[in-house]
Amino acid sequence: MFSDKGSLGIENSSSRRLALIAQYDGTTFCGWQRQEKTLAVQEVLEDAIAQLDPYRPIKTIAAGRTDAGVHAAGQVVHFDVCGPIPAKRWASALNGRLPKSIRVLEVVDRPKDWHACYSAKFRRYRYTIFNSRSPNVFLAPWSWHRYQFRLDEELMLEGLKGLLGNHDFTAFQRSGSNRAHSRTTIEEVTLDRKGDLLFIEIQATGFLYGMVRLIVGQLVLLGEHKLSKVDFETRWKLKQREEVKEAAPPHGLCFLRTGYEDKIFSESFSYGSAPLFLLPTSDQPTASRRLSP
Repeated sequence: MFSDKGSLGIENSSSRRLALIAQYDGTTFCGWQRQEKTLAVQEVLEDAIAQLDPYRPIKTIAAGRTDAGVHAAGQVVHFDVCGPIPAKRWASALNGRLPKSIRVLEVVDRPKDWHACYSAKFRRYRYTIFNSRSPNVFLAPWSWHRYQFRLDEELMLEGLKGLLGNHDFTAFQRSGSNRAHSRTTIEEVTLDRKGDLLFIEIQATGFLYGMVRLIVGQLVLLGEHKLSKVDFETRWKLKQREEVKEAAPPHGLCFLRTGYEDKIFSESFSYGSAPLFLLPTSDQPTASRRLSP
């Protein structure tokens, strides 16, 4: 039970808000949000924060809730503390208490009304596909090995292009969502092929539950010529959720970053913390496409 005085006798008369940016390997976690009987990133992080600031219950709020098995390169989290530790010392102090699968990159002070989720202007995800006949043990935890056919990235790009703008994406929302509606705005999409690797990035004002994995699942069917462009568009434009049965696996998905009105974190942490995998040079062509309204 918590009282007005912490275990070290420091008055809990005021608190301040901190924001952190973190990376995590989602392989062994049930996702970001706390759940009963399974381990979540939120639970591990809150326990580490509580060790450093035991004066009040700790509650973290994230910019986005990643699902089980999904990784993050720039997850943004805010929390309130009462102790005297300066922001610049929090990252190293937390990393000394966290498992190696979670790393805090930077911690900064924020105004009390700032919110990691509600203050966000956009979120951005990247999905990695390994499109080679041969497996690769080093890429396996971070990409979807789709080897049966060489994916037609030009056709996939056409499918992506139609998603830009504000639409009802009911077809790309898994059951169990508590959102009031299924509308959101996709601001930018990119599709890069580097040899046997395909990188799909989607930036939106917000994402529905399971949205990116369902989109990528449909795009792969499109790229394998198992689904026509007309059928792809019909499924989501007519909200045919029952037809969208294929979802990409979680381990190929990474939450890249969140955009805010002002610059909060160092640029290298906000934009450069998610590596693009590279393979030895081959005779396979490389393509890069970026689309925005």
